[in-house]
Amino acid sequence: MTRRIAVVVFPGFQLLDAAGPIAAFEIAGRHRPGAYELVVLAPVAGPVASSSGVKMAAEALDDGPIDTILVSGGDGTRSLPDLAKVVAWLKGAAPRARRVTSVCSGAYLLAEAGLLDGKRATTHWGRSDDFARRYPKIRLEPDRIFVREGDVWTSAGITAGIDLALALVEDDFGSKVARATAQQLVVHQRRPGGQSQFSALLDTGGVHGRFAALMDWVRERLGEPLNVERLAAEAAMSPRNFARAFAAETGLTPAKAVERLRLEAARVRVETTHEPIDRVAEAAGFHDPERMRRAFLRAFGQPPQALRRAARA
Repeated sequence: MTRRIAVVVFPGFQLLDAAGPIAAFEIAGRHRPGAYELVVLAPVAGPVASSSGVKMAAEALDDGPIDTILVSGGDGTRSLPDLAKVVAWLKGAAPRARRVTSVCSGAYLLAEAGLLDGKRATTHWGRSDDFARRYPKIRLEPDRIFVREGDVWTSAGITAGIDLALALVEDDFGSKVARATAQQLVVHQRRPGGQSQFSALLDTGGVHGRFAALMDWVRERLGEPLNVERLAAEAAMSPRNFARAFAAETGLTPAKAVERLRLEAARVRVETTHEPIDRVAEAAGFHDPERMRRAFLRAFGQPPQALRRAARA
């Protein structure tokens, strides 16, 4: 059976939101010939300019059979009234499709169509606050690379569209094909961690900032005691000056930053392994499973067991 995948674009779409998943489905099709038929749809047929100015040829939105709808994001979603035609089409097409998905800020279009009400979803971390204010009926999970809620899938920013496509391939053909596809693309089949590792916190303090090396050092020692005194000693600063400088750089206290890194590591192990929860808590530095459970509730609104069940749904 050939699955028709409709990639929806619009003026100002993010090129990689569309091209990344298209490439993943193309590669998967090499392992399962005839598995996918790819079509690019837009409000008006013809060349559609992305936010970079590079154009992608598209057919007009149609009423043909569709297995999977994949809505790209991009700067064009900042003017939702201009995309009313896409929203109206989604309302009619979604019930006919087996799956409805979005990449990055494409989640705005699913939300405008009412397809995410009462559901868990994610979008690019940089637009999470705005998204949460606009759509209070949606249970936003801003730290997720992608979220599956039944037959509706949403993913985080830009390259996360590839993660989403690989998950869809795995859903269709199993882990072996998804893994082979990821290897050909030279990417992780399942990327470790959530969006927090790419967010403003770790852009400043954990990836490129003054405390980048320290954050890498912390990640390698999450199971050890990591109080302010120890972090300050590693940074060659007094505890008082370190705490002040770290908060100014990252917007977080050292303790809160360490907890986020522990949460990131613990969530990956909860969702991708069968390790007992108490062992995960020990390895991530929470030590007490109840302490980890409370941290998960604060950060994600769900306990570890619920996230593990959702990841395997």
